[in-house]
Amino acid sequence: MKTDRILISRTDSIGDVILTLPMAGVLKKVYPESTILFLGRAYTRDIVETSRFVDRFLDWDEINAMDRCTKVETFNSFKADVIIHVFPRRMIAMLARQAKIPIRIGTTGRAYHYLLCNRLVPLSRKRSTLHEAQLNLKLIQSLVAHENYILDEIPAYYGFSKVDPLHEQYAILLSKQKFNLIIHPKSKGSAREWGLDNFKKLIEILPRDRFNIFITGTEADGKKIKSALVDQFSHINDLTGKLSLKELISFINSADGLLAASTGPLHIAAALGKFALGLYPPIKPMHPGRWAPIGKRAHYLVMDKDCSDCRKKTECQCMKTISPHQVKDKLISFIDG
Repeated sequence: MKTDRILISRTDSIGDVILTLPMAGVLKKVYPESTILFLGRAYTRDIVETSRFVDRFLDWDEINAMDRCTKVETFNSFKADVIIHVFPRRMIAMLARQAKIPIRIGTTGRAYHYLLCNRLVPLSRKRSTLHEAQLNLKLIQSLVAHENYILDEIPAYYGFSKVDPLHEQYAILLSKQKFNLIIHPKSKGSAREWGLDNFKKLIEILPRDRFNIFITGTEADGKKIKSALVDQFSHINDLTGKLSLKELISFINSADGLLAASTGPLHIAAALGKFALGLYPPIKPMHPGRWAPIGKRAHYLVMDKDCSDCRKKTECQCMKTISPHQVKDKLISFIDG
């Protein structure tokens, strides 16, 4: 079996991509001379290129804009021996077959994979009790000897080491005496949120002599939280809309910890080995059993109950009943521990 060039296809969001990167680390360990290619959306490039285990990022947005013949020619130019369809897309599966990639791995959950892939993995994400990162690694069982990965094994395979130095204009904001805490209060609709009132209360009760607080998010996030959160405190640093993704990675790497719901920045912090505290609903499959941050210093808080009452709502009562004092206690215990 030739594995000189292995292509991982995951063309969705930042958090999903981060939890796929350990696959590149595992493959590099088993096939150290192989070239690992990663096909992703343009906005995830900076995430993928932070991993030392990925040799080349391929921009699906750029390829998808090409005509059909050019798409096939481009896939041929990758000279891939293996493609792993982590996030299934019919078009990518068709292109991989037309490019005659010898080993094409997909799940049995997509009918078109029976025609377009030649290695099918019986994998049901919806019904599984495994974490997303563990489910991803199930896809390469035919390529590696390791059958099942426990969560404690996975952080070693992120390879999140190619981080740019933090620009001086942001480095001077960090404190050497206090815990530099990043709060990322919004999720762009990708996760159930804790609520601005809870974040406001948390900032009120965190000791100012122990915490140096930063608020991050998009420019649109900043407009939503300005009056409710940012304008309420003179001692916090508002970085919403100011950092590119690459700069955000560098800033998280230079800070001490991050607090957020189940968002990309939370998984970035975990992959960088930072204190990462996630706030989660108990609703399956949104719960931490599936999406918790994975890292040596990653933690989460969730209501201890099996609940689906808010499944069809945008807000989750179980999320909002995680108290600011619980979060404060978790932060203080980490610092003091």
